[in-house]
Order: sequence, then structure tokens, then C-alpha cells
Amino acid sequence: MALSTALWSFTLVVGLLTLTPGLDTALILRTSALGRRRRAWGTVLGIQTGTLIWGGLTSLGITALLTASHLAYETLRWAGACYLLWTGVRMVLNSRRPQPSRPSAAEAGEPAVADTLAGGWRQGTLTNLLNPKMGAFYVALLPQFIPPGVPHLSMGLLLTCIHITLGLLWSAVLIAFTRVVRGWLRKPQAQRVLDRITGTVVVGFGIRLALGE
Repeated sequence: MALSTALWSFTLVVGLLTLTPGLDTALILRTSALGRRRRAWGTVLGIQTGTLIWGGLTSLGITALLTASHLAYETLRWAGACYLLWTGVRMVLNSRRPQPSRPSAAEAGEPAVADTLAGGWRQGTLTNLLNPKMGAFYVALLPQFIPPGVPHLSMGLLLTCIHITLGLLWSAVLIAFTRVVRGWLRKPQAQRVLDRITGTVVVGFGIRLALGE
């Protein structure tokens, strides 16, 4: 496979995967829809930080150990599942609290969730790194797009940066979309519905991760 062909083929594959709705999309939309724009961008940067780490470890051959070790994979899988279940259940429970006006996080009973870049970055990074399927995905996908004779580490990092760039562009579209409809999303009823939907999606991903092979 020629270098240019590998780059374009990888861009097409991860581009389609980026557009596919998933956990990352749900978290970004929910955070931005609640008016926490800085936290939303923090979540985006955290997710891409996790992607960079997975890509770097795969390029070094370290993530192959994760897929080879049943104990390591299972430990990370259950840690990720517990984190997702805790996050999703908390969203659903918060949506059931009486919030007649919900003008601010403090008045809504959510003092721990501030509109900070660091808070979003921690959430995004943890969500990504505690998903062992990301490591397995990179182990299975990345080597297929590294032509023979090309330095493995530099090519792997280049492909990872392409994935990150596409993720950042798509995240910018998602955040811009929530700003267009922010008038409707600021209504307490709409935010409660959004919390319940997002929480249910996150719980679903947690259950899927816990029960998956």
C-alpha cells in the first residue's frame, strides 16, 4: 500500500466512524446543550487526549499487551463499565430533581459540575482511556494502514493525528449546532429530557462494555 493511499484510506475509515453517533457525541452534545461551553470543549480535548495516548501506545506496540493479557483487559473493562454506569445514573437522577427554573448549576443542585475546561478534560480523558475497546480498535486498525518500510511510530502518530483532527472538526460542528438551538435547550423541561436521554445512552454503553466479550 502506497503512503498516499494509506493516508486517504485511513481518513475515510475514521471519518465515517467519527460521524457515527456514540458515547463521545452524547457527552459533547449534553455538556454544550447545558450552556457549559468551556466544559464541552474540555470534554472534546480530553477525548482527543485519550485518542492520542491510545494511538501512541499502539504505535509503540504497548496496547498489544492489553489485548494479549486477559486480566489487564478485564480490569480495564470493568473499571470503564463502572465509571460509565456511575456517570449515566447520576445524569438520570439529576434530571428527576425538581428544577422549576434551573437558571444556574448551583441553583439546580449541581454545584460540583462547573463550566471549566479542566473538569471537561478530566471527564473526556477518563471516558476514553477507560474504554479498552479503543485500544483493541487501534491494535486491529492502525497496522493495516502502515505501509512496509515506513517508520512504525511516526506513521502511527501521523494517522492518530488525522483521527484527532477529524474528531475536533466534528466536535466543533456539534457544539455549533447546540448554540443554534440553545433557546429551546435552555428550557428546564428540555434539559431534563436531554439529561435522561444522555444518561440512558451512557448507562447503555456501560452495560454493553460490561457484558461484551
